[in-house]
Amino acid sequence: MRLGDISVAYVELMARAVEEGGGSPGDILSQYQLDELRLSSPDARISIPRFMRMGHSFIQAFDMPWLGLEMGRHTSAPAMGLPGLLAQSAADVRTAARALLDYQLLSSFNARGQSAFYIEQGQGVCCFYSISPYNRYNLFVVDSVLSSWYHFLSALCGRQDILRRVEVEFSEPDYREHYNDCFRGEIRFGAPRNAITLHDWALDLPVISRCSSTYNGLRQQADRELERVRLGLSFREITERAIGPLLNGQTPTLEQVAQRLNMAPWTVRRRLVDEGTTFQQVLNDTRRDLAVSYVKDTALTLGEIAYLLGFGSATAFQRAFKRWTGEAPGRYRERVGRDYISTASSTSSS
Repeated sequence: MRLGDISVAYVELMARAVEEGGGSPGDILSQYQLDELRLSSPDARISIPRFMRMGHSFIQAFDMPWLGLEMGRHTSAPAMGLPGLLAQSAADVRTAARALLDYQLLSSFNARGQSAFYIEQGQGVCCFYSISPYNRYNLFVVDSVLSSWYHFLSALCGRQDILRRVEVEFSEPDYREHYNDCFRGEIRFGAPRNAITLHDWALDLPVISRCSSTYNGLRQQADRELERVRLGLSFREITERAIGPLLNGQTPTLEQVAQRLNMAPWTVRRRLVDEGTTFQQVLNDTRRDLAVSYVKDTALTLGEIAYLLGFGSATAFQRAFKRWTGEAPGRYRERVGRDYISTASSTSSS
């Protein structure tokens, strides 16, 4: 199981934000072997770690730590793919927001979780899953997601005052003033979630480009695409994807995973047995695969990785990692030569 991947359309947004800021993204795109042909491929994706390395490369090269906020300003329906086009034809802001988040899997996947839209005390909440612990490689990811949701939904209804609140899990960054320029609403740092909250009255605002026939047609297409993605997964893979977000300071139980899958525990157990495996085996393999990805592709400390994978201590994690790979995690990280801080040298994609 990998950490996730994302459409190359978001790389285009990144490059456009750099260009608008006066920079030239060509050299860095070339270093990551992303040419015009690959960027124009409708199904092309890059791995989440590689996307974060690239973002950090742009931020360093052009001294632009607020890059993610600027990416959000350049978001458009085509850049968001089928979910964006569906939202653009929706009847109102509520339906548009739900379309964006319900079909997000069509443009990105992350083992850490999935975004969600829900109503809370009458207000609309677009919530991005936690990707803590935070460092200079992933702040821009949260910035870009929240900024894109706000600017896109504002553009759909022609109103910039739809936002009540922005919540960000990490502490106030050095570029705080850029948040004031980006969002028109209350901003909270050190919050318990990453989210934008829309005013209750904003949910019923009509989308300027609404078209019910187009919306219904695109929704049928989106449902087919989502079903195609899911049908391409074995039940083992579906279970792995359910386990991933639950591996956050705990070891998930069969009952927790079954609840996430909306199934009875015995059904999950039986279907895994039908595929020749067990829940415990899938849990162990998921932890192992994510452990290798975290060590190889991120700058997380061993203690942070241990927590994310539900180990009681860094020592317990190191013992398990050596059992899985035959090497201590620190030595493995050195051997594979994937120094996360050395960004441009990595050219592999997935």
